[in-house]
Amino acid sequence: MANNFNFVLFVILIYNINGNDGATTYTIDDSVGHERTFTGIGAISGGGATSKLLVNYPDQQRSEILDYLFKPNFGASLDIFKVEIGGDMQSTDGTEASHMHYSWDEDYTRGYEWWMLKEAKKRNPNIKLYGLPWGFPGWLSDSHGLPWKNMETTADYIVKWVHGAKVHHNLNIDYIGIWNESPYRTSYIKILRKSLDNAGYKHTLIVAPDEFHWGIADQMAKDKELANAVYAIGAHYPKTTSTHSAQQTGKSLWSSEDSVWGQNTAETLNQNYINGYMTTTIFWNIITSYYPGLHDYNAGLMSAIEPWSGHYQLKLPIWEIAHTTQFTDIGWKYFKHGHGVGKFNNGGTYVALTSPDGKQLTIIIETMTSPEHGSRLAEQPVKFELKGNIAKNVHSLHVWHTDTKHSSKYFQKQDSIKVVGGSFSLTLKEHEVWTLTTVNTGHKGEYQHIPASKPFPLPYTENFEGYNVGQEPYYFAQQIGSFEVEESGGHKYMKQVLIDVPVHWYYCHVDSYKTSFNIFGDHNWKDISATVSVQIKGHNISDGVFLAVRSSMSGCKTRDQIKGLFMFFFPKERTFTLSTDLYRTKVLASGKVNKVTNSWDVLNLQVQGSRIVGSVNGEKLFEKTAPTEIAHGWVAVGTYPFGIAWFDNFKVEKVSSSIIGR
Repeated sequence: MANNFNFVLFVILIYNINGNDGATTYTIDDSVGHERTFTGIGAISGGGATSKLLVNYPDQQRSEILDYLFKPNFGASLDIFKVEIGGDMQSTDGTEASHMHYSWDEDYTRGYEWWMLKEAKKRNPNIKLYGLPWGFPGWLSDSHGLPWKNMETTADYIVKWVHGAKVHHNLNIDYIGIWNESPYRTSYIKILRKSLDNAGYKHTLIVAPDEFHWGIADQMAKDKELANAVYAIGAHYPKTTSTHSAQQTGKSLWSSEDSVWGQNTAETLNQNYINGYMTTTIFWNIITSYYPGLHDYNAGLMSAIEPWSGHYQLKLPIWEIAHTTQFTDIGWKYFKHGHGVGKFNNGGTYVALTSPDGKQLTIIIETMTSPEHGSRLAEQPVKFELKGNIAKNVHSLHVWHTDTKHSSKYFQKQDSIKVVGGSFSLTLKEHEVWTLTTVNTGHKGEYQHIPASKPFPLPYTENFEGYNVGQEPYYFAQQIGSFEVEESGGHKYMKQVLIDVPVHWYYCHVDSYKTSFNIFGDHNWKDISATVSVQIKGHNISDGVFLAVRSSMSGCKTRDQIKGLFMFFFPKERTFTLSTDLYRTKVLASGKVNKVTNSWDVLNLQVQGSRIVGSVNGEKLFEKTAPTEIAHGWVAVGTYPFGIAWFDNFKVEKVSSSIIGR
């Protein structure tokens, strides 16, 4: 009799959970209270030079791109914008200039992050701003290549950046980091907190450590001063999990750098909270606006790689992020796990949030996640039951839907769902994102007539006269060293300014070889002629300069995998070297240069098929056969070693039999 009773009870339970329509019921209930506070979704410009090409886009297209990223209720509608604090070192796809190349130098106009921060703030005054160094200029280095020679000085360097943002750009920096994915010092974190406070920036909060782990939580448990100094614990690529120790600190937990490749973006956002209680996710990178062929190409929320044509491309992550950001705000509360946050039985996840007054409701659903038990279903009927105060406030829900397999079906507004008797149902399919919300301001922004893609325009000439002093020339993408426009004698030139080996990002050591490197153009160029005028003069100068064609591989892979045709010129020694690598370990030719002006010397390098010809001041130095494996690549200039050198009258053109060797 007991067995029969248990069987009947089991059947009743199944009926209550699944209902007579086969739908599984999931509860959204605020009567049990709420959980953590939502602290926003963001993206990163930097780490490094990932927005390099954007600044030179035509005004109309550039404004449209920025709207898709930052404008509320239009596209991604980001809550947080994180940028690299330039440190004159290679940080993935290039070098971003420091505001202090040297201890005696300060300039808060360098680079493009200031401009981008202001554009973000102009579109969304409530967006939070976050700065993080990937490395530091060499004058802050100790004997081990770490920025701890004097921690107070390093902290002051960061405080000056925060102060420069305020004084020169009217920007309040909300969050500051320590040192990207590199060994941190807890003593430095505490010093930085004191330095910010003493300078009047108590509102600038520290996110730490921006590393691949949550180990700082254990240190914070033993060090009250450290715990008080850190606002949020930030981990990189946490794979949706955090540690029990981190969760017990009571601090906000952030995925302070995550990816839009690999795992689906909507899946990452939901699971970061479901599995790891992370209330912020920040994606690297905000936009692929760097040359194809560089490291981790196409890793952005969208892409803009052709400023000469104005062409750009929207991508799925823009709209997956919009499913959360357009229908929540920083300060909203997550419902508790099991009462509005969880996983569906047959694949997918859901998270529910409410406004601070408890009157608004947003539910974000994704169906990319595989089920923990059982099998994924092509269709999955689900029923949501509202309980508590939220059931009294919600009578219908606006619906936004994305079919991730069809770009024409991204972020589409659907008919509203009626909430009857505190419940509603829907049928989920694979590869979908849903937002069910009381918020009525959602909007899919759209601009028509994106210009067609075009190749890089040749011939191209540059005399640098159209730039402001201190500005980076647009189409040059510095990989090692720091190049900026300088004025002398009433004329402007491009100048390599780095003189010290910088404190490198912990996972990238190419700066240690003291060879600056600045690429230009198209990674697919084959038959090309490049010309540049060079001069080495003054103090802290370099010994030599180079001009290169068919340069391939870059970023942190430069040291071991670079290929190209590099013509080095050493005017003081009156010599040249032609090598197939940046560090002159594979020499094709070398010798004397007879025509040296001791002023401006003109270098020309031409390649057609397997034939390569080089000259200085019209004097033909060599005609050689290029190795077959060096088939295409960028044009590039640079110096060896680090030191001052000047470049002018740069020209690139397609090579033809009429100009080769002339």
